[in-house]
Amino acid sequence: MDDALNAHLQAFVIDSNESLELRLVREIQDVDDEKTIFKPEMSHQVFGESETIFGYRDLKVKLYYSAGCLETYLGIDYTSKLKETTDQNVKADDVLQMLSNFLSSPVHYSLDSFFSSLVKDDTFVPAGELIQAHYVKGNNSTRKFEVYKAHMGDRNFKEYHKRMQTFILWYIDAANFLDVDDDQWHYFNMFERYVSASGSVRYATVGFATVYQYYAYPNHTRPRIAQVLILPPFQNIGLGAQLLRAIYADYIGRSEVKDITVEDPSPGFQRLRDYVDATNCSTLPSFQKHCLLQGFNKTMTIEARDNFKINKRQARRVYEILRLKVTNISNETEYRDYRLNVKRRLNIPLKREQRGLKNIELSSKVLNQGSEFGPEYYMEILEKEYRLLEEEYDKVIKRMENSAQL
Repeated sequence: MDDALNAHLQAFVIDSNESLELRLVREIQDVDDEKTIFKPEMSHQVFGESETIFGYRDLKVKLYYSAGCLETYLGIDYTSKLKETTDQNVKADDVLQMLSNFLSSPVHYSLDSFFSSLVKDDTFVPAGELIQAHYVKGNNSTRKFEVYKAHMGDRNFKEYHKRMQTFILWYIDAANFLDVDDDQWHYFNMFERYVSASGSVRYATVGFATVYQYYAYPNHTRPRIAQVLILPPFQNIGLGAQLLRAIYADYIGRSEVKDITVEDPSPGFQRLRDYVDATNCSTLPSFQKHCLLQGFNKTMTIEARDNFKINKRQARRVYEILRLKVTNISNETEYRDYRLNVKRRLNIPLKREQRGLKNIELSSKVLNQGSEFGPEYYMEILEKEYRLLEEEYDKVIKRMENSAQL
């Protein structure tokens, strides 16, 4: 392919994250409101690792959902499309087909058909059991949000879930659609309850969480939170914390539940989990200041587990957050004691690594004082790990302090 042709084709390469427009549509006029558009965080799970679409200029991929039951509209707009060149075997990507492979019916390819389907939201009600209601005060109104726990035995929910889970393609990396026939999955779904322009009560999809029930010896279960997502139009108003609290509330009172774990949490979700767990544990006797300054102990593990189903590892993390919160960092001795306490924990896996490398070096007879994995190397790693951890803890503490002021 010559340079001129290559440059010509390059002009038809589009960033798929930029071209994709998502909307949750409540009323027909929402499709003309730029404020209702939200963008994906990623698109490689549909469009490949390069996250590009080939063959169009000024491409807009329109993926709209009715806010309640999530019926879908899919369409594209562009100013020009690459003509197929048989001799070079070059043709534009079939965007509609690429996306349709992941979407669940019904999918509308006509806006008129999609608009007609919006009336279904008047009769849509969330499947499952209402387990929590929460209010968020705005400048001029109060919004109501509800969390429902559902199961796949409800046919209506099964179809709804198939449409809802497509959001993970854009917001949860390495995501997989769940095996809906596995009854060990529990589903928690959040909705906004609102009144439409016509005066009817409606529900708008806000987000969801999935939890898997693992066996724990001898006769317990260990729920593991797998996927959690609050959709972008509803973020930054505390709904993620409310969804997590609803999940906790459903399990905390159950004697068969040993503790609650999380599967490969993202940094953002770990921060959310830390905030909720630290807020909860701050009410327990063993997590008060005079106890925190004495160090982590078994009583903290037991109280965190018995009251909030928090496992030992997370209880230790919560202890470190709350101890930093009550530590006077202007007091050199108090702050140094805190840092040393955390670094001793962080140093445990580093020491194991050092021992492993030392054994390898000894067996290879290459042990020497100039090894790149000497004490200074591990001290540097330890200090960096600590600084990053303290930054994360500070974010959690700041959120706790801001919440206390509301």
